[in-house]
Order: sequence, then structure tokens, then C-alpha cells
Amino acid sequence: QVQLVESGGGLVQAGGSLRLSCAASERTFSTYTMGWFRQGPGKEREFVAAITSSGTTYYSDSAKGRFTISRDNAKNTVYLQMISLKPEDTAVYYCAARRSGLGSRPDTYNYWGQGTQVTVSS
Repeated sequence: QVQLVESGGGLVQAGGSLRLSCAASERTFSTYTMGWFRQGPGKEREFVAAITSSGTTYYSDSAKGRFTISRDNAKNTVYLQMISLKPEDTAVYYCAARRSGLGSRPDTYNYWGQGTQVTVSS
């Protein structure tokens, strides 16, 4: 069982930056594909970015050029650096893990964190 704990959310003005972190309990963390998703008010959960065990990354169109996903396997942690934030980025951001592969569908991820709130004011 992989436990994921997100941190780093908060309130930021439009144009600002935040870095989210997700710490994993699993000692085999390095073998998992890690993803970030978000769910805005009244919206479905949507894919943001993912990174495989080998470091291949994949972004949603809304994240490309503004968000960067990275991982530190020595610390069992995955990050999401967000810049040029917009009010429409306001959402609860979730970290997720899947055993292999690269995908954007939430139902293909096996483990989820509790989420961290990101609020971008205009």
C-alpha cells in the first residue's frame, strides 16, 4: 500500500508561483509512475502531469510551458512546480501513483493522496 501526502498548496496571486510536493511511503517509489491531477469547484478531476520511473514526462495542454513535474527518488518525493498561475488553476491538487506506464486517466492510477488546495486570486 502506497501512502501519498501532498503539501505546498496555498493562496497566491495571479502570475505567482507555487511548488507542490508529494511524499510517498513506498520504498519502491522509484518504480512507480507518478502523476498530478486537479479538481476545481464543480468540475471533474483532470490530469495535469505525469512522470515515469525513467523520467519521461507528460503534460496536459493547460500545464505545458507553465508547470514542471520532477521527482527525487532518494527522497521518495515528486514535485509540481507551477509558474504564471491563473485563477482557473484554482483547484484541489492530487498526487497519484501507478505501477507502470504513462497515462492521463484517473482510473489507471492505483494510489491517491488526500489533496492540497491551490487558490489563485485575480
